[in-house]
Parts: sequence; C-alpha cells; structure tokens
Amino acid sequence: MISRRIWALAAFGCFLAVGAASAGGIKKIVKNDEEWKKELTPEQYQICRLKGTEPAFTGKYWNNHEKGRYLCAACNLELFDSDTKFESGTGWPSFWKPAASDHVNQSEDRSFGMRRVEVTCARCGSHLGHLFEDGPKPTGLRYCINSAALKFEPATPSSR
Repeated sequence: MISRRIWALAAFGCFLAVGAASAGGIKKIVKNDEEWKKELTPEQYQICRLKGTEPAFTGKYWNNHEKGRYLCAACNLELFDSDTKFESGTGWPSFWKPAASDHVNQSEDRSFGMRRVEVTCARCGSHLGHLFEDGPKPTGLRYCINSAALKFEPATPSSR
C-alpha cells in the first residue's frame, strides 16, 4: 500500500505542473502519434508514449556509473543527475530526486490491478517510470525509470 506521503507528493507534483504552465514555466510540447513515431525508436515509443516497461536488467543505463545528466529521450528536458542515482537492485535506473521538482509530474496509476505513482516528463508527457518510497536518505524516494525513456549526457571535464 502506498502511504499518504507519496500521494501528497503526487498531488503536489500535479499542482506544480499546472502552476508552472500558467506562470510561464516549462513550455509544453504537443505532438500527434505519427510525429512521435517518426522521432522515437519503436522501444522508446512503446515506453514513452504507450506507458510500457522494459524488462529489468536490460536497459542501457541501469548499470551506468558515469557522471552526467539524464535527459528525456523524447524532448531533452533534464530529468535527473548522476549524483542522485543509486543502486536499487531492481534492474532499472533509480534516483532519489529529480534534477528539478517541476521537470517531472506524478500521477496515480491503477494499471495492472496495482496502485502506484506514475512519473512523466513535465514538458512532453512521456511516461518515465514509477515512484516508490523505498529509496535512500535524504528523501526516502526511489524514482524507478526506464532506460529507454532517458538520454544520458556525460559530464564535461570542466563540470566534474
């Protein structure tokens, strides 16, 4: 069962996204299915647009230990930083916080008979993964993200 704390975070995340859009924050990207199919690989389209999930331990970034930034594979919005990535043992890249709170949205997901919190890109709405409360300190959160929904940008020598 998901606690009240995580549902409050999901509600707050949705509030932030609405507020940011109306206050001139992150500009939304809206495309039709045909446009997304042309820009994304079949795997990216399945995960980002159709809310799929890659099998555990198969994604490109689950075992990546390089320093850098993780961007949305569909729109290049910065989502996570390698400094917040941790080994969760789940087989998917896991982070304890996003790069910026208004860069990801959270919403209730009741698919497959479960009650979870879905994480999506605030700019393009791409499905990224799910949020759980079994992460490390200081947040106690685990953003469990599909590698196919991410693009990794290595840190430059001057930014390390």
